[in-house]
Amino acid sequence: MSAIDRRGFSLSLAAGLSAGWSHATAGGGGAGDPAAKEATVGGLTDVPGIRVGHFTDGRRPTGCTVVLTEGGAVCGVDVRGGAPGTRETDLLQPLNTVEVVHAVVLSGGSAFGLDAATGVVRYLEERSVGFATGVAKVPIVPAAILFDLALGDPRIRPDAAAGYEAARSASAGPMAEGCVGAGAGATVGKLFGLGSAMKSGLGAASVRLPGGAVVAALVAVNALGDVVDPAAGRPLAGARTPDGKTLLDTTKALLDGHTPGRPLGGEHTTLGVVATNVTLTKAQATKVAQMAHDGLARTVRPVHTPWDGDTLFAVSTGAVQIDQPALLAGVLAAEAVAKAIVRAVTMAKGLPGLPAASDLARA
Repeated sequence: MSAIDRRGFSLSLAAGLSAGWSHATAGGGGAGDPAAKEATVGGLTDVPGIRVGHFTDGRRPTGCTVVLTEGGAVCGVDVRGGAPGTRETDLLQPLNTVEVVHAVVLSGGSAFGLDAATGVVRYLEERSVGFATGVAKVPIVPAAILFDLALGDPRIRPDAAAGYEAARSASAGPMAEGCVGAGAGATVGKLFGLGSAMKSGLGAASVRLPGGAVVAALVAVNALGDVVDPAAGRPLAGARTPDGKTLLDTTKALLDGHTPGRPLGGEHTTLGVVATNVTLTKAQATKVAQMAHDGLARTVRPVHTPWDGDTLFAVSTGAVQIDQPALLAGVLAAEAVAKAIVRAVTMAKGLPGLPAASDLARA
């Protein structure tokens, strides 16, 4: 088997990425964030009781996204990738005590980015939101991170102040998509090197049932693999051919006998939050998070690799009761996740050396 020849990710390309990011604004993340242009969608905020806020760093492509459930929401999680970075996920297992969470944080910055959750805890504590222990209310804030340190200066990453700002700016209105928040530094198609990868971002979508049930998803797509249109079965964004002008199709390249030929490191991970107003137990929310991963499998190839930390949370506000709630919410969750992933790559804006799907479509 032979490795595909790829351009290395040089220091000059890293400098170009940082220079091309100057349009973003620190502390941004609402619908008016210039990194998102005019792209807004309801997504998670279609579920009453959910607010979403972004912090997008202006110095390099990175940021964090906060999903606030200040009234408390039942939460489950499913971690499928082989290289996860998480906080408080053990607490979410159905056998463990605490039933609800008050926020979920998705962040860039690799393990450093977990510090963003500390800022969200502080924000919630100031508002007396948390699990009542008798001596203090303790905010329950699980979190997960993706690796985006290769884009620009790796010393710049989301911290507690970034998490606090994202929480402070959270809104129940339309939310920004694209290169914002946790999706600011997201890329896809990196199996043969970042030099042949493409820019991705954060996407959102929601699905409704006639009786008022809503299931929505928010996903930051930073996959090792390609993103595929689930209807047409063709890649939308991912590894590019050596001339950089067309898509390679990573799965086909592997089947044809090509190998990465390099250490893959930890440059990856797709993160998401599914939210619903359907009443779920903690065990049912965990099952919904598991079923939601079907949306990843439909759109990301390969997925759940040893170098992806793919993690999906599922939160329930419990306002609507339906028959077979875990079954129906799980089916809708997979649909919403697949739609959100497609939006993450189609709404992204390219950077020098990292084109987006819209750039290849115009070429």
